[in-house]
Amino acid sequence: MHVHLRDGKMMDLVTPTVKQGGVSVCYVMPNLVPPITTIEQVIEYKKQLESLSPSTTFLMSFYLSKDLSPELVAQAADKKAITGIKCYPAGVTTNSSAGVDPNDFTPFYPIFEVMQLKGLVLNLHGEKPPSDNDDIHVLNAEIKFLPALIKLHKDFPKLKIILEHCTTKEAIQTIRDINKGKSSSEDITVGATITAHHLWLIIDNWAGNPINFCKPVAKLPQDRSALVEAATSGQPWFFFGSDSAPHPIETKSRHEGCCAGVYTQLHAIAYVAEVFDKHGKLENLKKFVSTNPLAFYQVVDEQIKSKDTVKLVKNVNEIPKVLGNSGEINVVPFKAGQSLNWSVEWN
Repeated sequence: MHVHLRDGKMMDLVTPTVKQGGVSVCYVMPNLVPPITTIEQVIEYKKQLESLSPSTTFLMSFYLSKDLSPELVAQAADKKAITGIKCYPAGVTTNSSAGVDPNDFTPFYPIFEVMQLKGLVLNLHGEKPPSDNDDIHVLNAEIKFLPALIKLHKDFPKLKIILEHCTTKEAIQTIRDINKGKSSSEDITVGATITAHHLWLIIDNWAGNPINFCKPVAKLPQDRSALVEAATSGQPWFFFGSDSAPHPIETKSRHEGCCAGVYTQLHAIAYVAEVFDKHGKLENLKKFVSTNPLAFYQVVDEQIKSKDTVKLVKNVNEIPKVLGNSGEINVVPFKAGQSLNWSVEWN
């Protein structure tokens, strides 16, 4: 429920790997250049993706910016062109320069009103931009954002909000506090995604290793433990969003201005299964990667193109060192050259 498929040659390379990695329904991020802010862009982008992977169900989104209006959002919702809108604080990650000021969301309140009315999902990249004056840096940027999440939920209690790619124990606790006393999926309006790579990584794994560098960055061992516990808990407000974010190898390996993003989609379910198995929680895997997110997004069977079933298989699964297409573009997958104990098969 959170994947970057890019455009151009990179899109051609990675889009088919969504299904290969065990996923048949995915929510596509809109941070292209230029960002996706019109119905026409959404329709054309979805058409391109479907031509590359016809059996994958692509849920589309707008990029929250000054280019959107309440009228446009209402029209897109009525046409079922979009499922939600992604909010990027300006400057915090890849292609976020057209994003918003997370210190003041009020200019977008008319749009949030329409989203709440139409049942659209607001997807939050939950970080405050770095600031020396406010002592905000990569390790606390998510924690500093949490009051904004709480205020948005208070101001729009029926708006479906997702705190994307959680990385801290404070974020996990905030989601639990918001959902305290709720037991039915119908009552849940605030959820959180957790990535595959954040279930594996801590700060030591990306400091000095650009392939593991992403935003938000992986944090401390205690944070990773909180993420694993939340993901494997089966609680309906936690679910999988890969945040698979491919970059050409040359932009990941440069010593200055390394691109933020980890590519995981080719082995998405296998990465997660490995962690669940290690912690004796395989019985909750389906809830995390399927039942919980589909319920939150209210995806019904009629929307899902593929009626195939994915099966988890225990065997040696070798991760390639590089994924490429005819030498034109090359991407290094997460845990490249290593092996997993799980893979997937489609029936």
